[in-house]
Amino acid sequence: MSASTRPDRRVPAVPGMPTVLVVRRTTLFVLIAYAAAWLVILPLWLNRAGLKAAYAPVLLVAMMAAPTVAALITCRVFPSGGKIVDETGLRPQRTFRSWWRLLLIAWLGPVVLAVLSTVLAGLVGVYHADLKNFSGFAEQLARLSPKPLPIPISLVVLLSAVQVLPGALINTVPALGEELGWRGLLQPMLGERLGQWPAAVVTGVIWGLWHAPVILLGYNYPSLPPVLALLFMIVFCTLLSVLLGWLRLAGGTVWVAALAHGSVNASAGLPLLFVASGSPVDNVTTGLLGWTGWVLLVLAVISLVLLRRFPVRRPERIEPSGAAGTAAGGPR
Repeated sequence: MSASTRPDRRVPAVPGMPTVLVVRRTTLFVLIAYAAAWLVILPLWLNRAGLKAAYAPVLLVAMMAAPTVAALITCRVFPSGGKIVDETGLRPQRTFRSWWRLLLIAWLGPVVLAVLSTVLAGLVGVYHADLKNFSGFAEQLARLSPKPLPIPISLVVLLSAVQVLPGALINTVPALGEELGWRGLLQPMLGERLGQWPAAVVTGVIWGLWHAPVILLGYNYPSLPPVLALLFMIVFCTLLSVLLGWLRLAGGTVWVAALAHGSVNASAGLPLLFVASGSPVDNVTTGLLGWTGWVLLVLAVISLVLLRRFPVRRPERIEPSGAAGTAAGGPR
């Protein structure tokens, strides 16, 4: 039996919660997550500088905590009968030996997909690379500082590329603010009632729409009309929702999904390192956010299906002590 499907009897699973409770929890969670996101980003809407405001990066990170706030409030208002750390996967439900490989996939997988999507963009002619002089990246550095570089540009590129790996680990912290809500609580909870495929799609759409406060300001897709940009974000989030949901369920913990999310964010700037001078990078076509990235995400999903890794086989349920007669329980 594979590591992703091996039952772990150390952590008991409780029966699925009633549909009416799932509906109430989902409604409350979404309302709080959306309201908190708009509240945090509101200062940027009131500031003419918008995303160029000096404090914009701080608000963008703060916005990522909204799903966690929503999850905590939801679990308090509509308790499931289980502990929040177990229900959200914050406390791993399986031994580390059974999911440590998923950590490597979560850490390195998005980097590989980001590189491959950039290669694909180059092959179809929507991205132009300069792998000899790195002229585009050199121009970016020149805008920041007119002083000559103390080391060769190729070494700067190499160091910048290597920094993606520790950057993914650092980004896991703010990414957990999102994942504790989306993959920790919402997607597994919906999966109990709808099944894993519908839950991944519904969560992806909700997650994509949640980005509206910043996408409509020009974040990620500044070259597109706001509504179309939001549609692009929904497609991206829906595809990624399948992969992050798989990591969450296969690993029995939200930490692997948070690491993958952090790695996706850290990999976003990779195309900028290799672009040729005079060829701007457009997220619409290049990187995981663009349609070439979607192709790679779809191929990754297809691979999981062909390998029979998704939908994830669920661990055996064991009635917890003292839970007899309890109607509701947290998703596992």
